[in-house]
Amino acid sequence: MLNDKIKNFLHAGTVIPAHPLVLNEDMSIDEERQRRLSQYYIASGAGGIAVGVHTTQFEIRDPKINLLESVLKLAAEEVKKANLNQTFVKVAGICGTTESALKEAELAVKYDYHLGLLSNGGLQDYTELQLIKRAEAVAAIIPLFGFYLQPAVGGRRLSYAFWRDFAEIPNVHAIKVAAFNRYQTLDVVRAVCESSRRNDIALYTGNDDNIIADLLTPYRFTINGEKIEKRFTGGLLGHWAVWTSKAVHLLGEIKQCIASGYSGIETLLAKGIDVTDMNAVIFDAANNYHGCISGIHEVLRRQGLMDNIGCLNPKETLSPGQTEEISRIIAVHSGLTDDDFVQQFIAANHANKQIHA
Repeated sequence: MLNDKIKNFLHAGTVIPAHPLVLNEDMSIDEERQRRLSQYYIASGAGGIAVGVHTTQFEIRDPKINLLESVLKLAAEEVKKANLNQTFVKVAGICGTTESALKEAELAVKYDYHLGLLSNGGLQDYTELQLIKRAEAVAAIIPLFGFYLQPAVGGRRLSYAFWRDFAEIPNVHAIKVAAFNRYQTLDVVRAVCESSRRNDIALYTGNDDNIIADLLTPYRFTINGEKIEKRFTGGLLGHWAVWTSKAVHLLGEIKQCIASGYSGIETLLAKGIDVTDMNAVIFDAANNYHGCISGIHEVLRRQGLMDNIGCLNPKETLSPGQTEEISRIIAVHSGLTDDDFVQQFIAANHANKQIHA
C-alpha cells in the first residue's frame, strides 16, 4: 500500500515530468546525460518523475534492447543521491500482457518506486473485464497510477464502466487522464466521483493539449442528491519533460489563483492557449504526433541537456517544418521557457564534476 506521506503529496498536487531516454549516436544509453536529466528535474523543483513511460520510449522493453531496468535504476539512484528533504514521487511505467506487467511491477518494487503507471496500450485483444483483472493482479504488487492513453499514440478507447470498476480497486491511488478528449476525460472524472473511493484517488492531467484548463476546472456532479466535486491536482506530462522549472512555477500560479477565488484567471486561461500552442508543435499534432518524442528531444538538445535527438525507433523523427515551428514557439513564448535556468544548472553541474574529479 502507498504510505500516507506520498498519498497526501499526490492529493496536494505536483509536477511529474515523463522522463525521456538519452542515447548516444550508436543508440546505447548515454548514462551520464541520462543521470543529468534526472538531476535537472530534481533541481527544477518537480515533485517526482515517471520513468519507463511513453516518453521514455516503449522500445526499451524489446529484448534486443533491454533498457527498462537500466532507466529505472539510474533514475532511482539519482533521486537517492539527491538526499532530498521534501517528498519526491517515483512512478514506473508498466505495460504489456498480464505476465509482462507483473514482471515490470516487481522490477519497479525492486528499485523502490512508489507507484506503477499502468498502460492498457497494445492490448486490443483484452476485454475490459480482462483489463480490470490484470490491474487487480498488478495492484497486488505495487500501488497503481491509472492511465488513460489516447489512441493516437497506442492507447485504446475505454468505457465509463471500465473506469468505474477501476476506481474500486483498493490499491489505485491516482489516475492520469491523457485521452486528449473532453468526453473521455469526463468519463474518468465522473467514474471516480461516483465510486466509493473518490477521496482516495488523486487525478492528474496527462492532457498536454489542455493543461491549464484541466488544472483550473472544478468537476461537479450530483450523485444521490449530493454535490460532489473533483479536481486535477497536478500533472504527469510529457510536455513537462521540457521547461520544467517554469512548469513548477505555473502550477504554483494555478494553485494561488484557485486559493484566491480565481483572481487572475483570465491571464492563466490566456497562458493556457500559449502552452497548447507550444505543445502542438513539440508533440507534432499536425502530423498525428509522429514527431512527439523527437520534439521533446529537440528542445532538450537545444538547451544542452541532450547531445542528439535519436530514438530507438528510426522512424521516430522530426516532421518537415517541425524544427522551424519549435524555433517559433521558443521565440514567441519565451516567458514559458527556462533556458537561463538550464544554463545555470549545467554550469553548476559541470563545476561540481570538476570539484569531484
